Amino acid sequence: MDPDRTAGTEGDGVREQIGGDGGPDGRPRRRGQGELEAQVLAVLRQAPGPVNAGWVLDRLGGDLAYTTVMTILTRLQAKRAVTRERVGRFFEWCATSDEAGLAALRMRRVLDAESDREAVLARFVTTLSPDDEQLLRDLLGLPEDGVED
Repeated sequence: MDPDRTAGTEGDGVREQIGGDGGPDGRPRRRGQGELEAQVLAVLRQAPGPVNAGWVLDRLGGDLAYTTVMTILTRLQAKRAVTRERVGRFFEWCATSDEAGLAALRMRRVLDAESDREAVLARFVTTLSPDDEQLLRDLLGLPEDGVED
């Protein structure tokens, strides 16, 4: 066994929580953009502490390659959603964000890529449902009419 890998425990329920093994036709289903990152982050958040990539891979199951998990962990580190610390020859990884934080980072990257931030934010706000608009007002501490006292 690879020294960076540790055996998983059967019945830990992670595979069921993160999407199962395949599509209805029996073939492996293709993950949506960001789905694997979210799955890796969910596994890390369930970890008892910092863990190595092999531990993550064991809990993800399926046909993933070790290098795929390492790539996802490295991408998550670049997004500041995980941290790593060298332990011997390997790294141990720890989640610093949750799925909501990862989504917020993606939203921030989109906003940062645009030259007219005001226009992007204005368009975003006008597409919100009334409930989401009120939630945003509550989060920003704004009164119902949008005018501060």
